[in-house]
Amino acid sequence: MSHYPKKGLWTACPACGRHVHAGQWGPWQQCPYCQHWQRLTAAQRIHQLVDPDSFQALATPERPKNQLGFPGYTKKLAQAATISGLTEAVVTGTATMATWPVMLIVMDSHFMMGTLNTAVTRRITTALEQAQVQQLPVVLVTASGGARMQEGVYALVGMNLVLAAVVRLAAAKLPLITVLTDPTMGGVSASFAFKGDLVLAEAGAKIGFAGPRVIQQTMPVTLPPDFQTAASLYQQGAVDAVVVRPDLRDKLTTILAAYQCSGVTPRG
Repeated sequence: MSHYPKKGLWTACPACGRHVHAGQWGPWQQCPYCQHWQRLTAAQRIHQLVDPDSFQALATPERPKNQLGFPGYTKKLAQAATISGLTEAVVTGTATMATWPVMLIVMDSHFMMGTLNTAVTRRITTALEQAQVQQLPVVLVTASGGARMQEGVYALVGMNLVLAAVVRLAAAKLPLITVLTDPTMGGVSASFAFKGDLVLAEAGAKIGFAGPRVIQQTMPVTLPPDFQTAASLYQQGAVDAVVVRPDLRDKLTTILAAYQCSGVTPRG
């Protein structure tokens, strides 16, 4: 028997660099040394937020396509599917949170950095449309590097398509709660991430448009240490609250209860 530990048990914390055993990350995936929050998969996020066995995924007929014949894109899609176990960078479905019904949209940065493309756009807009049909409030969890370059303008159009669906949801008087997690960048932050009736940010999340390195390469500025952090955005009034991961479910259920008990959201 080998004296070496099993592969995959130890992970270097991306923040402090310390080696952390799988058991040390805990259920909330937080570094025991520096308190850095690991990025969650969509499945982990859903498990933490919803009532047990309540999540029902929506049908997802739209699959990613290499419409522009971008070199290597088809192979990257296959690799992303193998790594993440998903067919695209978002998971949608209905669930309950503390018995309150909700339409849940969760982006996953483990599939090509959660980038927005035609398939992701279609899945998000379909979920928003189904929320209207079923008269459900929507919780949208963002985790994205922006629009997917391999789909060019097709990906960029998705920003407006989702915004249009958000406008229709608002016209139907159904609430949208967005939860900005690490990372929320690029076209997603520039379009629908901040369009919720309430905008929450998970503690420790990086949120912005262009990254600090790009900004410093194009502008002669010195950026503050807390640039593009959830805490900084809260101080500037860009988000309504910063919530630590263990408190996020309780925060969302309190909001859902307030909406539905006030009669703003009719129950199906």
